[in-house]
Amino acid sequence: MEQVLDVYQRPFDEQQPLICLDERPTQLLGNVTDSVIKSDGSRLIDYEYERHGVVQVVMCFAPLLGQRHVIVKQRNTKADWVANVVYLLDEVYPHCRAITLVQDNHSAHKPEAFYEFYPPQKARAYLDRIEFQFTPPHGSWLNMAEFELSVLSRQLLNKRCGGQQELFRHITTWQKQRNKAKVKANWRFTTCDARDKLKYLYPHNSTC
Repeated sequence: MEQVLDVYQRPFDEQQPLICLDERPTQLLGNVTDSVIKSDGSRLIDYEYERHGVVQVVMCFAPLLGQRHVIVKQRNTKADWVANVVYLLDEVYPHCRAITLVQDNHSAHKPEAFYEFYPPQKARAYLDRIEFQFTPPHGSWLNMAEFELSVLSRQLLNKRCGGQQELFRHITTWQKQRNKAKVKANWRFTTCDARDKLKYLYPHNSTC
């Protein structure tokens, strides 16, 4: 935990931006009947719906830049995770020396997986550009991408959407608006705060 908290205290480095990555499953739910627009402009939606499967929504959030890139995938495997990280390195931050990547300890989040999908030289080249920071078990709240996913869920994902492409279009619009506004995260919980407020995690008395 303290290692992640210390990373959050670092000054911004444009050559090694901080990226927080997290995923969540999202159900695709379509309407059985068309909605009805009332005279006052409100919309009536029938309670009945159709299930169209589940997709994975991946949030890649740069809290100090106020930028986020959301990926929608069918699955959440090692291959998908590697592809997501390569997308960040090659497409989003190709000009950066490296990225600091904060994520949880999901079974798919294994750095050695790069060697399963790329030749050794290329896998090593990718890994040399990543500083991995893993949140501890039961410590997903330390990942700022989780908070951004919560915003996305409240503003968009709680509404019905019948297909993956339709969902991706809505997310892209949301993402553009948030990125244009450069909505950042102001993280204030430090290692000293943890030692003071989470005393149950420390067998011995500690001071900052």
